[in-house]
Amino acid sequence: MEQPLKATLSRRTFLAGSAVAAAAAGLTLAGCGGGGQSSSSGSGSGAKGVKVGVSMPTKSLQRWNQDGANMQEKLKAKGYEVDLQFAENKVETQVSQIENMITKGCKVIIVGAIDGGSLSSVLDEAKNAGVKVISYDRLIMNTDAVNYYATFDNYGVGKIQGQYIEQKLGLKDGKGPFNFEITTGPLDDNNVVFFFKGAMDVLQPYIDKGQLVVKSGQMSREQCATPNWDEAKAQERMDNILTTYYTNAKLDAVLCSNDSTSLGVQSALKSAGYNSADKPMPLVTGQDANLPNVKAILAGEQAMSVFKDTRALADEVVKMVDAMLNGQEPEVNDTKSYNNGVKVIPSYLLQPQFVDKSNYKDLLIDSGYYKEADLQK
Repeated sequence: MEQPLKATLSRRTFLAGSAVAAAAAGLTLAGCGGGGQSSSSGSGSGAKGVKVGVSMPTKSLQRWNQDGANMQEKLKAKGYEVDLQFAENKVETQVSQIENMITKGCKVIIVGAIDGGSLSSVLDEAKNAGVKVISYDRLIMNTDAVNYYATFDNYGVGKIQGQYIEQKLGLKDGKGPFNFEITTGPLDDNNVVFFFKGAMDVLQPYIDKGQLVVKSGQMSREQCATPNWDEAKAQERMDNILTTYYTNAKLDAVLCSNDSTSLGVQSALKSAGYNSADKPMPLVTGQDANLPNVKAILAGEQAMSVFKDTRALADEVVKMVDAMLNGQEPEVNDTKSYNNGVKVIPSYLLQPQFVDKSNYKDLLIDSGYYKEADLQK
């Protein structure tokens, strides 16, 4: 693979993502009082016994289980009591869980929002109660109650996928035309704005030149959206596209904004006869490096995924919690880009990495993220 596609994004890519962000933004466990504490002395600043709430959107996606477990482990190691809750993609459940965290006396609440625009009222309650709020992964919109934002560079996620398609298809060398389709996430997830922009900044010029042909004509975020990142809905949409536009044509590549939508697309493709000697799988992308998708990569059914090491993100969130509860300013690396409609949220952005057959051992196995045995199950 040629030099521009690196395992980590360059600072230039990061700055580009920040600029786009500015434009685009215009296991239920013990309650807060019940989590077991580690023998660690914590931060040495009274963390022991302080209550922290962690509100995750759902347990139905592997990545959210990992995110929640990583934060719980690291917060407990610091001596915090942790209330980890999953809302099963129901906004009203997440609101109720956050209300309970406020009532139980959590001093900080970390929120991975289901719908970034539906939590302003309950977070106003948190602010009025003196509770600090960290927006996790997905930017929470339309409230001044959010203190900080921790996420990966979502523009960079899209750009990595776009560059991967660009290089694997030889688009820079003028190759094509290739038939190409797009699958994105829900319209209420602000991350999709950045992802889509990052990917299309790379790929749109090739669509304009005719090297990439979207036979369905579906190229807007609205047309390509997948509610709740739902695998079955992604499969249904791709089934319809294949039946309508590809009866006598071959699909060469599909941009999938995350791994659940990628699995849905792969199911539709296999139902249409792809993944055979006569009809090989198109180049299919993804995001999150979930275990089923890594297996699909090794099986040749998915070309790549974007790996976001949630252990590193959890580390940064714990640092934010420590700083806020000790009257300090948390470390951030972006203070201009993420405007939630009320204010610019100081943010810490981590850099994503692509993973495919060529580097999965280095990134996923040698780092301890997965065990080789996990891939054999």
